Amino acid sequence: MSPSGATFGLEVLAFGPHPDDVELFCGGLLARMAELGHRTGIIDLSRGEKSSRGTVESRAAETEAASRELGLGVRENLGLPDGWLNPWAGFEAPEAERVRASAVARVVEVLRRLRPELVVVPWEEERHPDHEAASALVTRALFFAGVRRFETEPAGAPFTPRQVLYYPLRHLAEPSFVVDVSSVHARKMAAVRCYASQVEPRPDAPPTLVGSALSLSSLEARDRFYGAQAGVAHGEPYVVRETLGLVDPVEHFRRNSFEKPLFFPQRR
Repeated sequence: MSPSGATFGLEVLAFGPHPDDVELFCGGLLARMAELGHRTGIIDLSRGEKSSRGTVESRAAETEAASRELGLGVRENLGLPDGWLNPWAGFEAPEAERVRASAVARVVEVLRRLRPELVVVPWEEERHPDHEAASALVTRALFFAGVRRFETEPAGAPFTPRQVLYYPLRHLAEPSFVVDVSSVHARKMAAVRCYASQVEPRPDAPPTLVGSALSLSSLEARDRFYGAQAGVAHGEPYVVRETLGLVDPVEHFRRNSFEKPLFFPQRR
């Protein structure tokens, strides 16, 4: 229970615009939290039906395999239209229908039902328009999930998570902190490789960024780079939008004591 009296369900719930986004960019966090015994889940906003490779059916099978690798307790897909993610979608409907038609109400319903302690959301600056739209959509839903008069179907009690973490994707962002995922990095990469239709270089398939020859090695390099900033082998960056507070700095740094960092953030 939080200081405000909220009760929680899952410990960690991550939102992804398409199946594979969470695995690629915060799969280590999900695998590590499961390793520590926390209950974890992923909500995919769309089925990735506009993807240049694979089919909806093959992507669903890949998602199921990746979920097993990460040790997820919950995986759901909202079936919002790939390529058309929009934080205002459904608001043009009559008010009585918005509880079913609006994308925001769909996400609010999930938040109120699963009541996650930590919510993990795509960062706001991104290469793919759906990724930026997903960030805005979930951020908007996080606000309205706590508004008592914001209606959903089925109805749910107002809810506010303990903390929201934003995960950068293709655009680099100055992290608020880096999570050490060294112990589970092989598991993260196994989950990513479950999406063979998307990430494996294939000369007979349409060229895509995620399926390019350097895709997986660059992901490995990214995790090693952020890990080096924290003095660990592999790390994932996360951004929070408010100042974090510590109750006991001595105990915090005792429990989070790493080797000296190898790279440092720019301060000018």
